[in-house]
Amino acid sequence: MLDENLPTFFYRRSSNPLLSILYFTQSGSEPVGEYSIQKINPDLPQSRNKYAVALGDAAIQDVIFAEVLIEPEFQQPTLSAAEVRQQNGVPPPPVPLIPDGFTIQLYNPEQQVVVKGEKSTWTGKESFEFEMPQQSFRVPSVSKVDRQLNDPGASSLTPKVTFKWKRDSKFSKDMTCYMTGTSVDGRKNKDPDITIAMYKHAKEPSLTMYEPNLRRVEIEDRKGLEVVLLLGAEVIREIYLSPTRDTFNIAGVSNKRKNSRPTPTASTSPAHMMTSAIGNVPPAKTTSPITQQPTPPRDTAGIDAETKRLQALVQQEEREREKRDRAEQKRIKKMLEDEERERQRRDAEVAKETERLRKEFGLAGQDFGPKPSLPPRPSHNGASSSQLHPPAPPPRPVSAGPRPHGGGGGFGGWFHGVGSSPGAPMPHPQQGNPYGYSNGNASGSSSTGRRRGGSAGEGTGKVQKKKSTFF
Repeated sequence: MLDENLPTFFYRRSSNPLLSILYFTQSGSEPVGEYSIQKINPDLPQSRNKYAVALGDAAIQDVIFAEVLIEPEFQQPTLSAAEVRQQNGVPPPPVPLIPDGFTIQLYNPEQQVVVKGEKSTWTGKESFEFEMPQQSFRVPSVSKVDRQLNDPGASSLTPKVTFKWKRDSKFSKDMTCYMTGTSVDGRKNKDPDITIAMYKHAKEPSLTMYEPNLRRVEIEDRKGLEVVLLLGAEVIREIYLSPTRDTFNIAGVSNKRKNSRPTPTASTSPAHMMTSAIGNVPPAKTTSPITQQPTPPRDTAGIDAETKRLQALVQQEEREREKRDRAEQKRIKKMLEDEERERQRRDAEVAKETERLRKEFGLAGQDFGPKPSLPPRPSHNGASSSQLHPPAPPPRPVSAGPRPHGGGGGFGGWFHGVGSSPGAPMPHPQQGNPYGYSNGNASGSSSTGRRRGGSAGEGTGKVQKKKSTFF
C-alpha cells in the first residue's frame, strides 16, 4: 500500500471461483466490501470462445455497474513437419488472437468507454488509453424535446478528458494511470501527465486512488471514472499481463491437468454394461490394459497408413526444398553471368572510345621526350670552379644598327640623336650651352632672355632682393 490515508481497493477472491470482492479502505479503516467482480460460467454454451466480466455491487450482486465482453478472432497455426508428426497428423485447434483493445459498457447512464492498447517500439512498454466525457448527465428540464435528446456523453462535440494506463517497466506488471490531456471532436490537446491511480500487481492486487490530483480532473461522473478504473485494471491484468489458457473459454480445453498415462476403465467388456451382474465382474488384474494389450489389425493398418502419409509428406517437403535450392543456384549463376557480360560490354565501350579519341587527336603533345639530366655534382678531387658554374650564355644579337644623326640642334638630339642605339657614344654638349642645344648666337655673348628667378640683362646668376612696400 502506498499510503493508508489514500482510498485503496483490494481484489480478494471468495469461495466461489467466479466471484471476487473488492474491499475499500481509507485512512487506516477496516476493509469493507464495496464492489464485486463476476465472471461468466464457462459451462454455459453461450460462453464458449468469449471473455465476459462484470462489476456489480458487493451486497446486491444483481446490480451491475459495468461489464466487458471480448470475442477474439481465431487463427489456424502453421506447424512444421516435425510438429505434424508429433500430432499424429491431427490438425491443431485454432489459436485466439488477443485484440488490441476492448470496450467497457457503463450503465445508468449508458455509456461506452473504448480502451485502446499500444506498445512502444523504443521501450517495449505497453499502454492503454481511454477517454471520459466531462459532462455525462443531461440538465434537468421539463421540456419533452430535451428529454428525447441523447446523453451529452454520446456527442462528439462534448469535451473529453484523456487517461492512459502505463506499465512501470517492461518486466513489471504494476501500472499507473495518468491524465494526459483533453480532446474535442477528435482533436487532442496534450498536457503534462498527472497521476490519478496506481495498480499494484501482487498476490493480493490493489488499486490506490491518488486523491490529491482527483480534484484537478474536470469530470462530472466521478463514480463512472472509478468503475472504469477498477474494471479496466482487472481486464488488462487477465488479458494482457497474466493471460491463461482458459481466458476465452475455448471449447474443448479442460481446466484439469491431463494425465500422461491412460486410466484403466472399470469394465472392458460391453456385456457387463448391458447386464446388472455386478458381482460377476472379473478381477482387476485380468482387466488391466497391460495383460490385454493386443491391438486389432484395423488400428495397425491405420497407423501404417498414417506413417506412410507422413513419410510422403516429408519426402515432398525435401523435394520442394531441393527444387527451391536449384532454382536459387540458377538465379545466382545467371546474375553472375549478367554481371560479367555487363563488365565486358563496358570494357569494350571504353576501348572503342579510347581508339576513337586516338584517331581523332593523335599522339601529339602526349610524348614529352626524355627526362632532363641532372646538373653535374662537384667532385672531391679538387675540380676547377669552371666546372661548378655553367657557361655564360652568348650575347644577344643586335636587331638594328645605330641611326645616323644630323648636325642640327634643337630637341632632335633627345629622340634621334647619337646614343639612341645600344652601344653608341653619348654626344658632348656644345661649349657654353649646358643643355646641348644652341640659341643661334655663335659668338658666345650673354643670353638676352630672363633667367627664372632673376632680372633681365644680368649674367651673374645672383638674385637681387626687392624692396617691400610694406616693411
